[in-house]
Amino acid sequence: MCLNDYRPVALTPIIMKCFERLVLAHLKDCLPPTLDPHQFAYRRNRSTEDAVCTVLHSALTHLDNNNTYVRMLFVDFSSAFNTVISSKLTTKLGDLDINTSLCNWIMDFLTNRPQHVRSGHTCSTTITLNTGVPQGCVLSPFLYSLYTHDCKPVHGSNSIIKFADDTTVIGLIRDNDETAYREEVQHLATRCADNNLLLNTSKTKELIVDFRKKKGSTHDPIHINGMVVERVSSFKFLGTTITEDLSWTTNTSSLVKKAHQRLFFLRTLKKNQLSSAILVNFYRCAIESILTSCITVWYGNCSVADRKALQRVVKTAQRITGTPLPAIEDIQRKRCVRRARSILKDSSHPDHGLFNLLPSGRRFRSLRTRTSRSRNSFFPTAVSLLNSAL
Repeated sequence: MCLNDYRPVALTPIIMKCFERLVLAHLKDCLPPTLDPHQFAYRRNRSTEDAVCTVLHSALTHLDNNNTYVRMLFVDFSSAFNTVISSKLTTKLGDLDINTSLCNWIMDFLTNRPQHVRSGHTCSTTITLNTGVPQGCVLSPFLYSLYTHDCKPVHGSNSIIKFADDTTVIGLIRDNDETAYREEVQHLATRCADNNLLLNTSKTKELIVDFRKKKGSTHDPIHINGMVVERVSSFKFLGTTITEDLSWTTNTSSLVKKAHQRLFFLRTLKKNQLSSAILVNFYRCAIESILTSCITVWYGNCSVADRKALQRVVKTAQRITGTPLPAIEDIQRKRCVRRARSILKDSSHPDHGLFNLLPSGRRFRSLRTRTSRSRNSFFPTAVSLLNSAL
């Protein structure tokens, strides 16, 4: 054990957590509509599914063009919440036109916090903390997202997708020109240093998606702070495994394996003669939730073998419960339509503009796609399902 293994966790009373929720609601109401749309955490009508879909749509749309490829940099921070500087945070809140009194209260809330470490009956001496947002507090995650709200791409060919401290740089490369992407990475490293964010290069990974038959050159590695960033063939991004060939066998195999492990518990409940209603409820909460995790992202491009493997789990659960269960494909269609409609209602959503009505105003304009991979991704599929539902 070392000092970095100890993280300050705030043990605040219930009344304080309730007050924090009030402050959080007020803080959200005060924020301008121009807040970075690519921060998907702690915002209404945003989820990890939205973040992954946005990344993949950006990549697939670009890859439909000739002589292109995509570089994805998955950035890792060391103890990100613990490195926030309170004075810088309140300055950034002021730039967002947050009331001065509220900024001062947040400053007072984050500074002069006592901390000690207890091991059994032994307690260390108390020290005072003035850096970081305390883990375990209601406000802390949202305050961190505001601390990094100004982390935006410098070049138009790049995008920075954020979900709290999970930050991903997407570089859309054309004609082997990586200048803008490399400048973006260096600019991000500089911004992190200026804001006291510790970029962990050893845990930062890069994934390159290149479908060109004749690659113009080998891909030179990215360097951050003098260290080489490791290139990987797959990466688990916000719970969904993305591979360099954008196939989904690795992801679905992992989901099927987890679901099979949960089937054991379903059988155990059946042996104890629980009712069908309870068995179905357990299936939906513990098994179906795994099989359909971010399903709108990957199901459209699944292979036939992957789809059959998923459906076999459903059929096994169906035999155990003795009750008909919805097919995976039906669930995917319903969720696609539901998500598309929720995006349509939210004009601030970064993907709202992808759903455009034709001049008739009755149907949505189909998204242009050249390959089956992009045609079967979420947004083209959602537009097609919406049109068929009209």
